[in-house]
Amino acid sequence: MSEHSFDVLVIGGGPGGYTAAIRAAQLGMRVACVDSWPGDSGKPALGGTCTNVGCIPSKALLQSSEYFEIASSHFEDHGVRLKELAFDIAQAQRRKEGVVRKNNEGISYLFRKNKVTFFHGHAAFTGRDSAGVHVAISGTSPALDVTAENVIIATGSRPRPFPDVPFDERLILSNDGALRLPTVPKRLGVIGAGVIGVELGSVWRRLGADVTLLEAQPVFLPMADEEVAAEALKVLGKQGLRFEFSVQIDSVNARRDDVVVQYTSQSQSRELVCDHLIVSIGRIPNTDGLAGESIGLALDGRGAIEVDSECRTTVDKVWAIGDVVRGPMLAHKAEAEGVAAVERIAGQKPEVDFKTIPSVIYTHPEVAWVGWTEAELRASGLTYRAGIFPLLANGRARALGDITGFVKVLADARTDRVLGVHVIGPHASELITEGTMAMEFRGTAEDIAAVTHPHPTLAEAVKEAALASNGRAINF
Repeated sequence: MSEHSFDVLVIGGGPGGYTAAIRAAQLGMRVACVDSWPGDSGKPALGGTCTNVGCIPSKALLQSSEYFEIASSHFEDHGVRLKELAFDIAQAQRRKEGVVRKNNEGISYLFRKNKVTFFHGHAAFTGRDSAGVHVAISGTSPALDVTAENVIIATGSRPRPFPDVPFDERLILSNDGALRLPTVPKRLGVIGAGVIGVELGSVWRRLGADVTLLEAQPVFLPMADEEVAAEALKVLGKQGLRFEFSVQIDSVNARRDDVVVQYTSQSQSRELVCDHLIVSIGRIPNTDGLAGESIGLALDGRGAIEVDSECRTTVDKVWAIGDVVRGPMLAHKAEAEGVAAVERIAGQKPEVDFKTIPSVIYTHPEVAWVGWTEAELRASGLTYRAGIFPLLANGRARALGDITGFVKVLADARTDRVLGVHVIGPHASELITEGTMAMEFRGTAEDIAAVTHPHPTLAEAVKEAALASNGRAINF
């Protein structure tokens, strides 16, 4: 068995892992990253779930399907007339895979550029002593024994299957199978109307599928602002997505060519028959096979690795970040934690504030938020002011022909400090960064309002919402 020694070993090559490895290398450490994602023909495919079967491929298909819907329904408003419009799903899938491959290759290039050693294999702890933490890497030739002064666990998560109904990726689909369908289904069922369920449902609805989403919660997007969630539900319903809430799933039966879901809704027994069923009911931290017990690594009740506020585990010099620990399962949260963990190893004192980590749903319109919701502020007893600016009053939105939605700014009634920003509308994923920046720097609504925004832009709606929180909106 070949032996290697490093200052930092990162287990996992997803957004948190590869970012941590690069940052450690920038700080002059000897760094290695091990990742087991198989890729095509067993080749390395760095980027984890996000790059391979999550963020990147889903956004590629969302963009392709959105172009098709715009061409189908909105081009004539702009004077663009098309004949015999058709959607080539095979080409869309090829393009998606090309986008994924370029991202894989980009991470590999960054590792070479920053002199990060990469091992393609499976890592498992074997012990810990005065020399450091020992990790065996299998799947390589020869097998490796790696010793590291510090180890960062960034193994991510996997889709949670419905009880006793495993994913077959033919009829019962995880996000992976839902992104690989070779044809557009006529009837698509989705269990779970959260971020992943709504995004994947939107892709196939735009391309012609009849989509029904079954959600256990009594309300839509309970983690989002109430007004934003209500507007999103209204718009998505008009687009053709069908939602049922407070649903109890009684049984799921995969037959030869379809799936039958028996469920209870409003005290009535109901049935959904669909060609494919996407199960989107959460994700499970990836701790299987790490052999964490060999070094005393502690897990919580849901299988996540226990860490403190700075991502230290119960084992000295072993850190954990991203989906495998507490907090929101977001790629950019993992990246922030990865960088912070490495900088703490280097003796620095970075901070990661969950309240300034934005969330985005890439439907159309997009939904994005950061900070407190109004419901949370009411429950906390904090006094606040809310400013709302509708996109129907924004010149750029009118020029785009996309006026659905609004921007909401929540500010402390006493200090004017920005407490939350909520956006529904075109490019909300980009607009939310202004709110995130304001919160990160403890800015006020007046700070946002005092910044000169270019005209005409969608970003002016953020400024107007900030003005509105003080009763000063100009254009509405």
